[in-house]
Amino acid sequence: MKDDLAQPDRGRAKFVDPAVTADGQARATVALHRPQTLWFNTGTLCNIECVNCYIESSPTNDRLAYLLAEDVTDYLDQIEARGWPIEEIGFTGGEPFMNPQILSMLEQSLARGYRVLVLTNAMRPMMRRRVREGLELLRDAFGDRLTLRISVDHWSAKHHDEERGKGSFDITLQGMRWLRDGRFRMSVAGRTVWGETEAEAREGYARLYRAEGFDIDAQDPGNTVLFPEMDENVDVPEITTACWDILGKSPQSVMCSNSRMVVRRKGAAGPAVLACTLLPYAPGFELGTTLAEAERDVALNHPHCAKFCVLGGASCSA
Repeated sequence: MKDDLAQPDRGRAKFVDPAVTADGQARATVALHRPQTLWFNTGTLCNIECVNCYIESSPTNDRLAYLLAEDVTDYLDQIEARGWPIEEIGFTGGEPFMNPQILSMLEQSLARGYRVLVLTNAMRPMMRRRVREGLELLRDAFGDRLTLRISVDHWSAKHHDEERGKGSFDITLQGMRWLRDGRFRMSVAGRTVWGETEAEAREGYARLYRAEGFDIDAQDPGNTVLFPEMDENVDVPEITTACWDILGKSPQSVMCSNSRMVVRRKGAAGPAVLACTLLPYAPGFELGTTLAEAERDVALNHPHCAKFCVLGGASCSA
């Protein structure tokens, strides 16, 4: 099968032409089939700086500025106007709870009947008194339609802290214990970069959940999401139109067939809609400023498209 995947001709660069691969074959594209999740990136500012953060979030990176509550209102209105069958609204960052308007964004999304997923490190931004009180009000009003997915890179403090800084594992657990005691719905996002099998990693998370009394299923990929490392410099094959049959996959299984992400770039006049949560800085994946413009096909013209989404089969949604 590997020989049939697109390999470059000598001297031609890969992932350059959105229409054809380096060896001249038609590049695979993905149509927006049934949009299920609209993501909002609340901004790239974060309270910590991880070693391998794909979006380079940090206490100083504001390349993606804080999204405004009015931005969310506008795109929620657009969902209804376009008739998109959205089921879930996702919030990512950076650290979403750094955004001063996050509670308003969550409330209006929940009030419109959507399930809401927030990706957070459950550290100090979430644990501020104002945020905790706001989350409790949302829990009381909307119950388990609100899910917080906690970034726990590894089930051990040793490896988690290698990525996120000494002591971060214990601080994250403090936040998770508050969520547990408050009966919030939780899930976890981890990484698969330490040479474990998936079964070994899931058993490690299961032990952690049992020890802490967390109501999270370690065996369910939607509750404990294990992401591969995203390295743009790793050599991966390009995905051609022929690859769908070769791999036995459908374009509808790829994340950009069912989701889009809204960002507000620093200095921009307004928000933009991107094809993918994983490619916030790639110009070729910016689709316009409206959901109508974002309905066009997406060319799989990036290493992440191949390694993470098509060959890895990963998805950011619940």
